[in-house]
Amino acid sequence: MNPSPTAVAFDHPPLAHAEIRTIVLGILLAMFLGALDQTIIATALPTIGRELADVENLSWVVTAYLLTATAATPLYGKLSDIHGRRGMLLTAIAIFVAASVLCALAPNMTVLIIGRALQGLGGGGLLSLAQVIVGDVVLPRERGRYQGYISIVFGIASIGGPVIGGFFAQHLHWSLIFWINLPIGLLALLMTNRVLKRLPRHERPHRLDVAGAVLMMAATVLMLLALTWGGARFAWASMQILVLLGGSAILWAAFVFRLLTAREPFLPLALLTNPVVGAGTASVACVFGTMIGLSIFVPIYFQVVLGLSASASGLALIPLMGGTVIGSTASGQAMSRFAHYKRAPFIGLAAALLALIVLAAAPHRLPIAVVCSALGFIGLGMGSLFPVTTVSVQNAVLMHQLGTATGAMNFFRQLAGAIIVAVFGAIVLGGAGSSGLTVEALASHASGLAQPDLVDVFRWVFAVAAGWVGAGLVLLLLMEERPLRGPRRAEAVPAE
Repeated sequence: MNPSPTAVAFDHPPLAHAEIRTIVLGILLAMFLGALDQTIIATALPTIGRELADVENLSWVVTAYLLTATAATPLYGKLSDIHGRRGMLLTAIAIFVAASVLCALAPNMTVLIIGRALQGLGGGGLLSLAQVIVGDVVLPRERGRYQGYISIVFGIASIGGPVIGGFFAQHLHWSLIFWINLPIGLLALLMTNRVLKRLPRHERPHRLDVAGAVLMMAATVLMLLALTWGGARFAWASMQILVLLGGSAILWAAFVFRLLTAREPFLPLALLTNPVVGAGTASVACVFGTMIGLSIFVPIYFQVVLGLSASASGLALIPLMGGTVIGSTASGQAMSRFAHYKRAPFIGLAAALLALIVLAAAPHRLPIAVVCSALGFIGLGMGSLFPVTTVSVQNAVLMHQLGTATGAMNFFRQLAGAIIVAVFGAIVLGGAGSSGLTVEALASHASGLAQPDLVDVFRWVFAVAAGWVGAGLVLLLLMEERPLRGPRRAEAVPAE
């Protein structure tokens, strides 16, 4: 039976605003640690490959982190419901900082890849636990604006990370992109250790379904390996990819069987079948995955279709990322004022869908200003969904399930990102006739590709992106709009 809005209440006295602000500042710093690490390394990869004399295995620097971070995300959420948020967040920060030191001291590519895998084990908990802790200390009606702060931190990391990484690699040393995590991580550790002692406690005695957790993590790793290698290292129809996909399918089937038979499954069925949790998670997974895919392939579109330089294409991406931050912040603020909080993301996603249709119709004939404006609308629309789904999912579950629900939501968001990036990659590499060419290397080979082929390739990319956003819009409509717990502001518009 799903909890009603009135049945799920905070069982602790509300914290003062100053206490909430201190806690949120601490967790935002911890979250910035993980967000920055995902963006700062991209521009330094060529330099790292040259200095360690191993370009062939360079992709594993990114893949190793992706595998472990995605697989660990739901585990942190579940464990935080059992053992508390503070201990799990401090553990995540400690693992991340220690792994950063290993990466900075890496004498060869093998050690660096191992360090990145360990970093992922820590980084997988940073974002998810930050959102859970906000849910612990802030009532749902006010929670949206704090989720907007999380989007701001991600926006800063998305824009500043590549610039900082490129500067370190070109003018100083690539190891600084890992050493910088040491002071930030230690500061985050000190801040969170102190402020999280004020956290209310919601954990309940649980039995961790170890078998279910292992099955889910193993199935995820095999799927991500197939999606990462497919079309790049191996052909999609190759034996290697088919074995990985088949193995993943078998493990997912075993995981589902475990969910149906375990006394206390890793992801409770009541949680997955909750009409808010299910539809909200699916909606944000479609849209978040599309945002990740566009952030990777739009710069390539700028270079190979519109003829911009690499640096100019990076600047032209700012409307997309900036729009995401603005849309998320505005939507989060609106949640505390309006009863019908789904209207803002509905309008935003509809505008994003229209902008993607325009880009798909004429990807090569639109002026740069129009393209950037369209990307701004896309970012605004996508960003408006993120706080609404996060708060809605958290509002629909019991407090001792907050970590599990938030961890599952973030897991499926990241998994959808990997799937959609793989779909876009298959369209771009297959349509451009660049078999065996990595996505990162496509731009440098653009001169040998026919212009009509490139136009059609990105026409399909934008069309498929529109399809994913449209799916997210439909799922948003299906998500039940439950009243948010907490006092309504005086200026709020009452429910009709």
